[in-house]
Amino acid sequence: MPSEETEVVVVGAGQAGVAMSEHLGVQGIPHVVLERHRVAERWRSERWDSLVTNGPAWHDRFPGLEFSDVDPDGFPSKEQVADYLAAYAKKIGAPVRCGVEVTSVRRRAGRPGFRVETSEGAIDARFVVAATGPFQRPVVPPIVPDGAVPVQIHSSGYRNPAQLPEGAVLVVGAGSSGVQIADELRRSGRRVLLSVGPHDRPPRSYRGRDFCWWLGVLGIWDAETPPEGAEHVTIAVSGARGGHTVDFRALAAAGIELVGMTASYEDGVLRFAPDLATNIALGDEKYLAFLKAADAYVERNGLDLPEEPQAHVLGPDPQWVSSPLLELDLAAAGVTSIVWATGFATDYGWLQVDAFDDRGRPRHRRGVSCEPGVYFLGLPWLSRRGSSFIWGVWHDARYIADHITTQRGYLAYGTPEGSGTAPATAQN
Repeated sequence: MPSEETEVVVVGAGQAGVAMSEHLGVQGIPHVVLERHRVAERWRSERWDSLVTNGPAWHDRFPGLEFSDVDPDGFPSKEQVADYLAAYAKKIGAPVRCGVEVTSVRRRAGRPGFRVETSEGAIDARFVVAATGPFQRPVVPPIVPDGAVPVQIHSSGYRNPAQLPEGAVLVVGAGSSGVQIADELRRSGRRVLLSVGPHDRPPRSYRGRDFCWWLGVLGIWDAETPPEGAEHVTIAVSGARGGHTVDFRALAAAGIELVGMTASYEDGVLRFAPDLATNIALGDEKYLAFLKAADAYVERNGLDLPEEPQAHVLGPDPQWVSSPLLELDLAAAGVTSIVWATGFATDYGWLQVDAFDDRGRPRHRRGVSCEPGVYFLGLPWLSRRGSSFIWGVWHDARYIADHITTQRGYLAYGTPEGSGTAPATAQN
C-alpha cells in the first residue's frame, strides 16, 4: 500500500506540537501533527484535579492568544490550559490528527527523509519533530517494594485526597508538585510527611512583581545552561489558592512533618538521609540571593517598587529540621500511601534513529538533532531555562521552523522546484 507523503511530521499535540504547527504553517511548510489521544491530553488526564499553572496567565501563554476566562494575574487550571491549547490549535488551523499513535520512525534507505509508521498507516516525511515533551515516563525510585504499603502512586496518577485510603501519607519530592499535593492532603485532614531534597524556592512575588517577571528582567529565563550540578534541581513554587511563596517553615507550622531525602527501606522501616537541614538551608540561600538580585535591579534602574523587608526574615527552624526523623516504621506510623513526586523520564523508543547518546538522551543543539532531519522540542533547557514553558517552547519552535526552511532550500537546489542559487537562511 502506498504511504502518505508530507514534508514534516510533528509527533505530539501538546504545547510543543501546537507551537511547532503555528510556525510551520506561517512559513507554508506542509505538515501533520500526530497525537495518540487529544490535544493537550496530559494536562487533562495525567495531573491532579486541583492543579493550576505555576505562572500567571499574562506570562504562561502563546503570543497570539490570551486566556479568555482567567484574570491576567490569575493561575489557569489544568482544564483551562488544555482548552486554551485546543482553542489555539483551532485558531491557527493546525492539521492535528488525534487518535493516531506513532509506532516507529526510521530513516529511508537510499532516499531523503523518514518512514513514520503509525496506527493508521505509514507516512513518508522529509523531517520529523519529536514534540512529546519531557513528561513521558513517570519515574519511581525502586526503594519501597510493592505491598509494603497499600498504595504507592506517582504524582501523575494522583487526583485528590479521596482517592487514597484512610491513613497517613508520605509525599516524596519537594518540588512544585510534591509541595502542592502534600499541602492539599494536609488540608483534607491527613497526617502528611514530606521528603525534602535539594530545591530552589523563589518568591511567588516580590516588591509587587511576580517571580516570572523577575526571572525575565534579571535575564534568568535566557540562561542557556543550568548552574553546574543543578541540571535537575526542582523548583518549589505554587500558583495554588491564588499563588504563594513556598515556605517549608510554614508547611511545618501547619502540621506537615518534614524529613530528608528518602534513602532506603528494610523490614517495614523507611530510612531518610540526614540532609534535611542542609537542603532547607541551601534553598534559603538561593531564595535570599534572588531577593538581593531583585533589590539591586530596583536600585540600579531607579524603580518605584515598594520595599519588602519582611520577605528577608526566615524565622526559626521547625523541630523537624533541628531534630530530624531518620527512620519511620510505616505500619506503626499508620502510613497507608506513598505519593512519588519524583519526576519523569523521556521515552523515545519509537524514534529509531541515531540521535541519542549512550544514556539514551537526545543529542542536539537548540533542538536540532545530530541526526539530520530530526528535531526535538519541549525539553527542559532545550535552548534556555524557559524552554519547557508554554511561552518558551513557542520561541524554540520558531527557531526549528526556520532551520527546516533553510534545509528545504538546500534540498530543493538543482531540482525543478528549486532555484539554481543557494538558499537564504531563515534562522534567528
